[in-house]
Amino acid sequence: MLNRYPLWKYLLILVILVTGLIYSLPNLYPEDPAVQISSDLALDERRITQIENALTDADIQIKSLEEQNGQWLIRLRHPDDQLEARDILSDILEQDATVALNLAEATPGWLQALSASPMTLGLDLRGGVHFLLEVDMEAALTQRLEVNASAMREILRSERIRYRNTEIDERRLSFDFASSEDRDAARRLISREFPDFDYESPGEDRSASLVMTLTEQSINEIQDYAINQNLTTLRNRVNELGVSEPLVQRQGPDRIVVELPGVQDTVAAKRIVGATANLEFRLEARPDTPSTETETLSFRNEPSRTAELMRDVIITGDSVSSASHSFDENGRPQVNINLDGTGGTLMNRATRTNIGRNMAVLFIEHKTEDRVVMEDGEETVVRDPYVERGLISLATIQSALGNSFRITGLDSPTEAGELALLLRSGSLAAPIYFVQERTIGPSLGQENIERGLMSVIVGLLLVVAFMLIRYKVFGIIANVALALNLTLLVAAMSMLGATLTLPGIAGIVLTLGMAVDANVLIFERIREELRNGLSIQQAIHAGYERAFTSILDANITTLLVAVILFSIGTGPVKGFAVTLSLGIISSMFTALLVTRAMVNLLYGTKPVKKLWI
Repeated sequence: MLNRYPLWKYLLILVILVTGLIYSLPNLYPEDPAVQISSDLALDERRITQIENALTDADIQIKSLEEQNGQWLIRLRHPDDQLEARDILSDILEQDATVALNLAEATPGWLQALSASPMTLGLDLRGGVHFLLEVDMEAALTQRLEVNASAMREILRSERIRYRNTEIDERRLSFDFASSEDRDAARRLISREFPDFDYESPGEDRSASLVMTLTEQSINEIQDYAINQNLTTLRNRVNELGVSEPLVQRQGPDRIVVELPGVQDTVAAKRIVGATANLEFRLEARPDTPSTETETLSFRNEPSRTAELMRDVIITGDSVSSASHSFDENGRPQVNINLDGTGGTLMNRATRTNIGRNMAVLFIEHKTEDRVVMEDGEETVVRDPYVERGLISLATIQSALGNSFRITGLDSPTEAGELALLLRSGSLAAPIYFVQERTIGPSLGQENIERGLMSVIVGLLLVVAFMLIRYKVFGIIANVALALNLTLLVAAMSMLGATLTLPGIAGIVLTLGMAVDANVLIFERIREELRNGLSIQQAIHAGYERAFTSILDANITTLLVAVILFSIGTGPVKGFAVTLSLGIISSMFTALLVTRAMVNLLYGTKPVKKLWI
């Protein structure tokens, strides 16, 4: 009875192995490159035939054509044909439909019913885009000064302190007053509410001014807030894009890295990720409002049409808690807005006292324009930032508004959808600019996969050959366990939704070597016990029992290293750590339990005269 398991243990091992096999199967069915057609109008048979003929004439092989939830999905044989297929379909359908690139699941239905899905591939294997973004820290300071200036003007007006104009110059904010008494009174009021400034009072009597300069501490706090808020906003936007396993992380003091695996429509991704749009809600100026408190702005869709607005802002897009796009009663696109508690209070306070007055929605977008200049005989690209402002709508306040209302006057459903997305994900605390853009094509990703698989196969074959030559029958048992270990590792990564990258493949190769390490210890121990004169059954039992401590110590220390790598590492390092951790766990199971079960079934039920090891 030394080398026998109870029935329940055999059944448990069998259930785990069968489950692992089932959940590793989806990886045999990689996603198909596809083109997706979305249209409000049903595509008839004539149009479908026209599409098929056009793709065939362009020598683009179609794998299948299917309809899903009112959308048509055309699966292609080769990923290199996607862009050409999209252009052809866009020309055929024109404005009747939206054509987008897609990667369609190819997992059989019975596996999907079991919630089985393939591993997610990283940027280096799947292809995608890599963006390096730079946060405009000076713009962040300017924006904060503008918000502070608006709040200060509100305080001065409420206390009836007269001021002439407001100026923002780099990191300074200044007010001009009619007299030094007004200036001193303003300084006492403002300094209590805004302690983040150093205050100066140049000039006397008629030329009295109050100059406020941001302190170094407040500058650092604003810049840290800007990049952290931008990180949060970018993560929200990327999640809205539906990208699997994106990477959004800080790099250095003012840069952010964004990696989007599987994204092939780089123009759309860049437009959404890099959009620095925000909204401002302002009241239209009254005829008797001083010119220093107003500014004239034009409409986005009608540049010749203008309106004069108050400089003070009621709320910005930062106060939006949720947004969705739909259509109004006339079929025109609109965005439905829900404000947070503070935003709803400010909106209600501004509108209930201004019923009958017009309120404008101002769309603000930060952009850059590159120009080439000659410096020391070399061409250098200089980036000039600029701001585009345009009115979306100007509507009369019919009643006091609360937390919910809608924005109309948008040009298209696409514009409404993108505006709703940007408002949902939050606005950027400072403009961001693209410093670097790198695209990894699907073909390069496929080449990485093929080379990674080749490394796994070569490593597997070398290990298999060594075990067969060294341990004969027991080598066969170890190799079967090694194959099962690889299957369980793939199944675990698929079930957990872990991302497979090139470093992850390196972790798999390392796991293959470590998986047989335990078997080597066990088999060598059995040999030693046989030389010491134990019987075959006693040697097998002693080999597994006495090698257990060494195997556990070696694997626990490696697992601790993998956990540390995962906790302090980023990107590729984490991918390696995840694969290594799962590989250690699965190799412990197969080396200690699975091989023991096979040895028990082979040798534990009958007398053995010679052991082939």
